[in-house]
Amino acid sequence: MPDADIDHRYDYAPEYLSGILNSVKTIAMVGASPDKTKFSYGVLRVLHETGYDMVPINPRPDVTEIRGLKVFNSLAEVDRPIDMVQVFRRREDFYGVAEEAVAVGAKVLWGQIGVYDDAAARMAEEAGLQVVMDRCPKIELFRPFWKPRLDLAI
Repeated sequence: MPDADIDHRYDYAPEYLSGILNSVKTIAMVGASPDKTKFSYGVLRVLHETGYDMVPINPRPDVTEIRGLKVFNSLAEVDRPIDMVQVFRRREDFYGVAEEAVAVGAKVLWGQIGVYDDAAARMAEEAGLQVVMDRCPKIELFRPFWKPRLDLAI
């Protein structure tokens, strides 16, 4: 159950973050880019190579595939349950994406570094989602509290 006492800009217990990263399997990345020089591409690559089922979301009609993964234009179009919605959009877009994450039944809403909105966090938590903002899951994966999946092939 969401914790209303979390300060989403600064106060995440290591157990909270590791619990999320160890429990989610399917991550929809809103704002995924096919450009290999973009940070979102690198994060998608690392999460995918770590074993997560990555679902790139990009509204551009000319972007149909990233790293061999089918690209969806919106969360509503995704053809499978979404555990976590990771947001690589401007902070101003976060509330709208949070509404979409609630609508598709996601369990976690994660705002990338620089992406936060207290009203969006409250709304998502009231709908039952866990929320992380202003953090990068790629960075969090390699913090000391996380145990890597050493059984995965490289």
